[in-house]
Amino acid sequence: MKKILYIVSTVTMLFSLTNCADKFDEIDVNPNQTSHPLTYGIFNSTMREYLTEMRGSFSSGRVALPWVQYSAQRTYTEEDRYQYRLTSGVAIWSVSYRVAQDYKQIIDLNTDPATRSQVSAYGPNDNQIAASRIMLSYIFSNLADSFGDIPYYSYGNKDADFQALNVNGQLQPKFASQAKVYADILKELKEASEMIVPGVVFTSGDRLFGSSAKMKKFANSLRLRIATRVKGVVPGAEAHIADAIASGVMTSNDDTVGLTFENNLTYPSPMYNDFRTRSDLAISKTFVDLLKGNKGNFGLDPRLFKYATPKGVAKSLILAGTSPESTNPADFVGMPYGVSSSAAPSQASAGNFNYFSKNVYKMDYTEVLMEFSEVQFLLSENNGWSQTEYINGVKASLSRWGVDQTSANAYVASLPPASKENVITQKYIALYMQPYEAWSEYRRTGYPNTLLLPGQTGTYNVPYEGSTTYTFTSLIDGLTDLPTRLYYPTSVQSLNRVNYEAASTSIGGDKMNTKLIWDKN
Repeated sequence: MKKILYIVSTVTMLFSLTNCADKFDEIDVNPNQTSHPLTYGIFNSTMREYLTEMRGSFSSGRVALPWVQYSAQRTYTEEDRYQYRLTSGVAIWSVSYRVAQDYKQIIDLNTDPATRSQVSAYGPNDNQIAASRIMLSYIFSNLADSFGDIPYYSYGNKDADFQALNVNGQLQPKFASQAKVYADILKELKEASEMIVPGVVFTSGDRLFGSSAKMKKFANSLRLRIATRVKGVVPGAEAHIADAIASGVMTSNDDTVGLTFENNLTYPSPMYNDFRTRSDLAISKTFVDLLKGNKGNFGLDPRLFKYATPKGVAKSLILAGTSPESTNPADFVGMPYGVSSSAAPSQASAGNFNYFSKNVYKMDYTEVLMEFSEVQFLLSENNGWSQTEYINGVKASLSRWGVDQTSANAYVASLPPASKENVITQKYIALYMQPYEAWSEYRRTGYPNTLLLPGQTGTYNVPYEGSTTYTFTSLIDGLTDLPTRLYYPTSVQSLNRVNYEAASTSIGGDKMNTKLIWDKN
């Protein structure tokens, strides 16, 4: 009898499982996940994810931020001396392609006949597609600026070399040449700008643009930036410069595009969040000396008092937003750049450093993608280093950082005339906390020429002994200047070996001193 009952029970169980299998598609649905994603939600979370990784204390603070000498580390200085953690390069590469895939998803939802009508409830289809094309252009330009040849995706160009973001068909994409990538990015930005319709980008939740008019100015301004970088190298760049300007670029600080993080500990700005638990970074002595007028062609820059915290101020006051400001230059010394890891702690313990200011270390800090002052400097360059746009660029930067009008007027009145050196150096000062762009501009132009380079000597104070000199020594063989690119990620080398080797050969070697096609310095 027991055996009969066991058989019956087993058959019943198998029958039940079969029924469940037949209805698997019905039960395997997450009730908390929408089948129709909110495209503005994807857009916002994607930008936050990208900037959190790219502007945090590792992918930025231990790579480009010290290399352009906005910062110097207080303890472990190997990265300042170019020996960056390869995991940082992997993170930059990974997050870039991950968020690029999300922007492509927005395009797919707005072009697929099955979903196009549904997602139009969140904003005009054309504007959502344009926004995604623009952000893809921004991300891929940053990738190309950092690595060289890269796997690339284009919305409007079906070139056989553009194989990225095709996870269902191509897991080992080719690397497109820099020339092809930059040329297509310029085309994408032009076409995206031209497809924008008046009104909103998204019906709600747009935390980046706010209006299609602002997005259009960003697209044209970004095209101006990239075309200026590759002029004389990529055919048609000069025509794109003229067309971008004619089509309308940023005209005031209100047009500056950035993501403002939330004033809470759930989604605070990446630098603030990292500063809560670590305090490795300080503003560098190199940069402080430039702002104090000890180097370069300019006098005391009032942005110094907005960029840095006076020495000796407690970290807790900065985090609380209550740290005092000072206009006494003696309160700002900067952390010596490129010293050995054994020498750095003595400088930090002696108080010979300045943290970034409360204007940077705040929860709701705005990470800028591109600002009006940069556009003015670009216009100055493309108008033969014109004085008017040069002055306007400096004024815009002073205003954005909250410098009072009296100090701003005095500083502007003391500026030397516009020239390549002066315009690009002022652009460098204005690009504070946007290190990857400053790094690209240095590689392109050679300015500012106030940076401490390998083989040069610097000074710092030894407690109770006075000033001493040291030699900045690169930890990477062959680097006698700033690094010119990042290594391709180790994951790419192992998982896409054939195309990695082809790309490495194409660019002249996977090295930190291999120059990109626009690197004229």
